[in-house]
Amino acid sequence: MKNIVLGLIIIMCFSACEKTLEEVPRDFVSKANFYNNEEDAQAAIVGVYAGLQSDFYGMNHYLMTELHGDFIFGRGSQAPITIWDQILDQTSIGRCASNWSSLYTTINRANAVLDNVSQIEDIDAETKEMILGEAYFLRALSYFELVRGWGAVPIKTSESVDLSTVEAAREPESMVYELIVADALAAESRLGVTGSQTGRASKWAAKMLLAHVYLTLENWDAAADKANDVIVNGPFSLVEVENPDDFYKIFAVDSSSEDVMSVHHSETKTSGIPTYIHRGQALPYNYSSTGYFAWLPDTNSFIGDSWDDNDLRKDFNLYTEYQNFDGSWASLPETLPVLFKKFISNSSGQNVYSVPIYRFAEAYLIYAEAASNANGGPTALALERLNIIKRRAYGLDLNTVSAEDYPSGMSSGDFRDAVLQERGYEFLLERRRWFDLKRTGTVKEAFTAAGKNIIDERLLWPIPENEINNNPAISQSDQNPGY
Repeated sequence: MKNIVLGLIIIMCFSACEKTLEEVPRDFVSKANFYNNEEDAQAAIVGVYAGLQSDFYGMNHYLMTELHGDFIFGRGSQAPITIWDQILDQTSIGRCASNWSSLYTTINRANAVLDNVSQIEDIDAETKEMILGEAYFLRALSYFELVRGWGAVPIKTSESVDLSTVEAAREPESMVYELIVADALAAESRLGVTGSQTGRASKWAAKMLLAHVYLTLENWDAAADKANDVIVNGPFSLVEVENPDDFYKIFAVDSSSEDVMSVHHSETKTSGIPTYIHRGQALPYNYSSTGYFAWLPDTNSFIGDSWDDNDLRKDFNLYTEYQNFDGSWASLPETLPVLFKKFISNSSGQNVYSVPIYRFAEAYLIYAEAASNANGGPTALALERLNIIKRRAYGLDLNTVSAEDYPSGMSSGDFRDAVLQERGYEFLLERRRWFDLKRTGTVKEAFTAAGKNIIDERLLWPIPENEINNNPAISQSDQNPGY
């Protein structure tokens, strides 16, 4: 934060000096000489997306969300995150602070777009609306991550341009969610049916965000309506599978029929999720040529023996052996008999994978859960949509009743548990499990089932020390419990 303050002082000094110059300095970008045309607007919104692809959808955010799940252990420097009966260690507190900073950087950039792009005249009207819609979407998504991770947080809806705008108090979660919903609705009304480029938000991404937010708020009817809209009216379809590797048609391609919105990693990226989940091993048939397997599956959890071996997602998500140069197969060592597999590298060690923000399968599971809760038990359509996801997992015809189907007549509670289990299997390592357990109030139940204890203080992450020291509206008394 001190560096930010220093940067602001330097900017103000440049601004003061600028008044004495006859020409606009070509190496300095300010609001006065930047927001002039469509090219400037596009550059500004790309900068907002760039905030997502740093720590937020980079490794700090990923490891803090995934390693708070009940199905995983950390190794090495990440082992302390998975000591759940203690508060976070200092390294992990720093990771949380990095995530907080990245989210507010993204929010500030989105605010800059909303404050300034609307004033640009030299731009196509439809393009302007699309860019504003993207800014609303990205701000809503960022606040959604903040409120779920930290609870009450400061709300900022205008660009911070100097020290006078640093002060902002923590606002109640209800107010944060009001802004999230309003922003997501604004995005939905402005965005196109497809994103302007791969990886950019569309109207359907906004609808999925709304469905997810409404589900979290237990606004069951609204969640079901938005999810149903995506299923019935969206241009998506489920990728059908016959064997475990068919799931790579979702995760190891630039886009798929199931991709509502993803962060796409190019073939030049040589670090990321594969490095964290795999061991360095022989080529050519490998999952990563380098790696230090810092995330280890916990087979005492729901992904252990209770996971049916006939569920193709099990072999897709976990592996016990790999192939050597000579083509022979070798088992993983007894000390590490199972590793995660979903995200992989190619034979050059480059990471060619997509990290979903939202994919079509989630619309089915959101609808199933929300419709059941809205009606006091599963409707026929809610049951059918849950079973469609399960049939796909077994390589069966999606629309044909099967022996693997969940039965009719389930209670509301049993159906909720079934949906939660399917979400666990379906979205393993996709930043869903921890927040699913939190929103359903089943954190301790799930951890106990896996033989673990977790303290209440771990349900919220610590407010960064720099925020407390530099934001006059926040003091140590505002800190989350335990920190």
